Amino acid sequence: MNTDFLKYQAQTSPYPLGMEVSHAVGSYIYDSNNKKYLDFVAGVSACALGHQHPRVNQAIKDQLDKYSHVMVYGEYSQSPAVQYCKLLASLLPAPLDKTYLVNSGTEAIEGALKLARRTTGRSQLISCHNAYHGNTMGSMSVMGFEERKQIFRPLIPDVDFITFNNEEDLQKITTKTAGIILETIQGGAGFIQPHNDFLQKVRQRCTEVGAIMILDEIQPGFGRTGKLFGFQNYDVVPDIVVMGKGMGGGMPVGAFTASSAMMDLLSHDPKLGHITTFGGHPVIASACLATLQEITETNLMAEAMEKEKLFRTLLVHPLIEEIRGKGLMLAAMTESADITNEVILKCQDKGLILFWLLFEGCAIRITPPLTISNEEIREGCSIMLEVMNEILNKNI
Repeated sequence: MNTDFLKYQAQTSPYPLGMEVSHAVGSYIYDSNNKKYLDFVAGVSACALGHQHPRVNQAIKDQLDKYSHVMVYGEYSQSPAVQYCKLLASLLPAPLDKTYLVNSGTEAIEGALKLARRTTGRSQLISCHNAYHGNTMGSMSVMGFEERKQIFRPLIPDVDFITFNNEEDLQKITTKTAGIILETIQGGAGFIQPHNDFLQKVRQRCTEVGAIMILDEIQPGFGRTGKLFGFQNYDVVPDIVVMGKGMGGGMPVGAFTASSAMMDLLSHDPKLGHITTFGGHPVIASACLATLQEITETNLMAEAMEKEKLFRTLLVHPLIEEIRGKGLMLAAMTESADITNEVILKCQDKGLILFWLLFEGCAIRITPPLTISNEEIREGCSIMLEVMNEILNKNI
């Protein structure tokens, strides 16, 4: 199968991991030889409830028996999408009460950027150095990593960059700024949290000059940081919140939420200000609804914080310089990309799935399902420490 995988399926890198997947259940993925791998990555934070969660699977099956796609987004009233958006509104702070459902995180970013320009009538967009918001042309324009986007220029004009957590840079947000987009916790840069009330200060500056504050919650969202959304840890409310990954229980989806007053602007002058065929797909929306219900009706969010403590207690080793992040959005930092690569690859050989971050080569991604057990955490950390000891002893 790997031969056909490489021959017929377009690749994103020269050296894909190439595991031949047979099936996945709970916190484990099984290959075609029935070897099981403990999953500390959860599809890069997408499988918030692990693999084949019964509640999500049943919701998908029940909806398939009723109807699948029937009409482009926004024309028909379809119960799964309506229920989902209504529940989401009840869980978000005012004025975030209307949601536009799309197919992926990067499409949600595109919609949010358009909405900021539509609302303000301005053109300037501001992002952060080392930011990652997706890979379509608009999202790439606000990516703060020139090496990844230089070859695709020209991109969207009138985009400027500041440094995350640098308060002096906030003066660059002016009356010419349509919006500033930030990850609540910078993901690809190394799971960097906001410090010294940085997000509150961004909020204040945006209010002063009439700019739109967009928070990208695609990675920290849906319980991963102990709150439904990461921004709820920092006493701030954005004008637009963007979500994806964990919202679908492993299904492909994205969304952006704003006030009704803002979101309604996409419906006129011009009409069809943002359109999508498959956004709000009833099967996907059913999975989203089941996922959101499970996360909010259980103790998974509170348990994420206790599981963070367990990770931090167990992952003490000379090769680990620090653990960054919050909840179950963690990165173990080593002193070099070579060590990180060796740990990730050798752990996979021993049945533990870890992964990289986009821009920070020293980081080992640890973003397991919220449903992971303490016993599974101990199992995976034991493998990590075993591999690190082998590396350490080899280099003595």
